[in-house]
Amino acid sequence: MGMRTRVRLTATLAVFGLAATACTGGGSSGGATGPGGKGGSLPRNETLYTTGTQWGPPANYNPLRNWDHATGTKGLVYETLFHFDPDTGKLIPWLAESGAWTDDKTYDVKLRAGITWADGKPLTAKDVAYSYGLGKIEASAFHTLWSWLSGAEAVDATTVRFTFKEARYQEWDYTLFGQPVVPEHIWSTRTDEEVLNGVNDKPVGTGAYKLRSKSQDRVVWERREDWWGVKALDKKPAPRYVVDVSNPSNEVVIGQLGQGQLDLSNNFLPGAASLIKSRKVVSYYDEAPYMLSANTAWLVPNTTKKPMDDAAFRRALAASVDTGKIVKGVYGELVKPASPTGLLPQWEQFDDKALIAGKGFAHDVAKAKEELAAAGYKDANGDGFVENKDGSTLSLKLAVPSGWTDWMEAAKVIAAGAKEAGIQLTTEFPDQNALNERRGKGDFDLVINNERQLSNTPWTYYEYMFQMPVQKQQNTVNFGRYENQEAWKLVRELGGVKTDDTAGMKTVISKIQDIQLTEMPIIPLWYNGLWSQSTTGTWKNWPSDADGTPKAAPALWRNWLEMGGFETLTQLKPAS
Repeated sequence: MGMRTRVRLTATLAVFGLAATACTGGGSSGGATGPGGKGGSLPRNETLYTTGTQWGPPANYNPLRNWDHATGTKGLVYETLFHFDPDTGKLIPWLAESGAWTDDKTYDVKLRAGITWADGKPLTAKDVAYSYGLGKIEASAFHTLWSWLSGAEAVDATTVRFTFKEARYQEWDYTLFGQPVVPEHIWSTRTDEEVLNGVNDKPVGTGAYKLRSKSQDRVVWERREDWWGVKALDKKPAPRYVVDVSNPSNEVVIGQLGQGQLDLSNNFLPGAASLIKSRKVVSYYDEAPYMLSANTAWLVPNTTKKPMDDAAFRRALAASVDTGKIVKGVYGELVKPASPTGLLPQWEQFDDKALIAGKGFAHDVAKAKEELAAAGYKDANGDGFVENKDGSTLSLKLAVPSGWTDWMEAAKVIAAGAKEAGIQLTTEFPDQNALNERRGKGDFDLVINNERQLSNTPWTYYEYMFQMPVQKQQNTVNFGRYENQEAWKLVRELGGVKTDDTAGMKTVISKIQDIQLTEMPIIPLWYNGLWSQSTTGTWKNWPSDADGTPKAAPALWRNWLEMGGFETLTQLKPAS
């Protein structure tokens, strides 16, 4: 397995042209110092060794660069106003003691008293207003927030008032647990460029950890004994040190887990099922799919090219895919097949079951052939493959990154299924960065993609699918360049439904799903796992579905520390 097999897992929430550089270190001489044996001796019984997010030397400690900062920058050092619990679907007050809409266009946040930055200065409402205000910088990753937010001001030391041009409730909750708060007294002296892209290698946050050391292949975080959350939240992370090691190869990781040098791997490991069955590692479930679901893998057709611009062709292509074969053959059941809508299992209540029964798709070669014929795709020359409607040759390429072995195998299964239905489809495996560039420009036929994770709302999923207007460069959403004004209007309508109005959400989502299943702009394939394999030699009480165990998400991926990863650290117990 190539070292780059898993860079995509963390790329979800951001900008995606990043080098999946080969990793240094992570040799198998472990001893008391943990994986690689370098970097000074830390007491093993107080140290958590993890891997799975970082693919090369840590790039920066800047929480605003949410796609490539060192693991833990946001979550361990910098914190957000709330956390989000995917298990209950609720926001958990964090830096904020509470938050409430006081009218249709005003949201007030009350901060907890007595929170200090690691340098001893108090956290105030001005820090929060300043942090959200950074989105006004045009090149900021959250600049679009200010197209509907009109103001963020400190009313007093602990109250922040947000005023809106347009209240997008679903989207607002997403920022409440996603947007990091930084100290104004340090950051306001920096230029816009330093704020957005600076390395920030002396990070000062409100969080439970501070940076102890860093090297080419690891970051070492040390617990702050004066962290505010011990008193206010009654939570204390168990490990005194958290060491995140850049991903070595799968073979090395499996070896380190086997020898108990690694406590948590948040990386896809081929053969994980047999490790779990043999009790060498623990995972969330004891049986398939072994992991919680994290995101949906989709087949994305470029709708600006023939015949992918034809909904009938896209539906026929969907019916040709044997996802069951991918789930069993490629993944050994570490993943689950997606529903026809692709909404994650955690969002199942929003699936319109009656609509899916009428319009959903399943693997059915005969049906794929029927749909092609009915739409006017015929095999005129008898070579076993249909031609375009105008008689020109129909030949498509499915591109996935080189070295992503599971996706490469999945692509071969998709190509074989297409062939059976009479669609000529070949695979290509370009370098990941080159493919990202081509994908952004719309220079492809078909790609596989999974860059939207679980969140507080299915709005994030539909925004990915339908966002308009299509730009010259599409870096994070709607790679297929699908344009549907009606669908995009409904997505914006969903963004404005109050988050506790489940019935209202279902009404809008049902209309969106009707368009989705008719038009099939992207084809849902499977649910990727929240990859997590733990050992119990040093730390126990890992999250699982067993009675009496924690239910948090056992992942330190970017943005998952606020969705259960941090809570997991507070629930761990020393094994001895």
